[in-house]
Amino acid sequence: MNEILFIVTILINFIGILISYKFFKKTGLFIWIAISTIIANIEVTKCVDMFGLSVTLGNVVYSTVFLATDILSEIYGGKEARSAVRVGFFSMIVFTILTQIDLLFIPNSQDLVNDSMHIIFGFMPRLCFASLLTYIISNTLDTYLYEFIKNRFPEDKFLWIRNNGSTMISQLVDSVLFTIISFVGIYSWKVIIDLCFVTYVIKFVVAIIDTPFLYVAKQIYNSFSNNKEENYDIL
Repeated sequence: MNEILFIVTILINFIGILISYKFFKKTGLFIWIAISTIIANIEVTKCVDMFGLSVTLGNVVYSTVFLATDILSEIYGGKEARSAVRVGFFSMIVFTILTQIDLLFIPNSQDLVNDSMHIIFGFMPRLCFASLLTYIISNTLDTYLYEFIKNRFPEDKFLWIRNNGSTMISQLVDSVLFTIISFVGIYSWKVIIDLCFVTYVIKFVVAIIDTPFLYVAKQIYNSFSNNKEENYDIL
């Protein structure tokens, strides 16, 4: 069942990012990045078994951040991609601050969710510190790697090299840093190593799967009537 849900989640996320781009243009990618970083930080608190190994949720939706920044890098340039990275960074900071304030409120006798919020969001400061650090490092690295590869392989036939090359390297950095910072002292080293390995394998597979969606995003951009519809600017 988990494996089936994993496939469904991939399809929903990648189709979702294309719909967001189709209807909201560049703004849609910025919005998607902000939303996905928040969702990923909630989902990562849940650990499941998939393909016989332990893995945390959130890997798929977090991987779409890399697809979104690759679309921005490909079509609008590295500067826009790094602006989007900063938007995601800001959204995580605001999310962390507000959830921690929420935990300080004293619930009334009819409250049903306070204990659950403490379980989820009480774990958030450490996760968000890990997320903030690894997010800004890995996603900024991804945008520079994409530019670096694009400068050397600018033709459209090398689009898959730009996408996979930048994402797979930056995702490796992200997976190792995040897992170690988040879970040392919580899980055993065996579980941590398993999480590092499985997390990266999942992100590696997702990076390969997202390549056709980058091609589709570029076709969507080309359909914007010579960019006349591209009138949504952020930053």
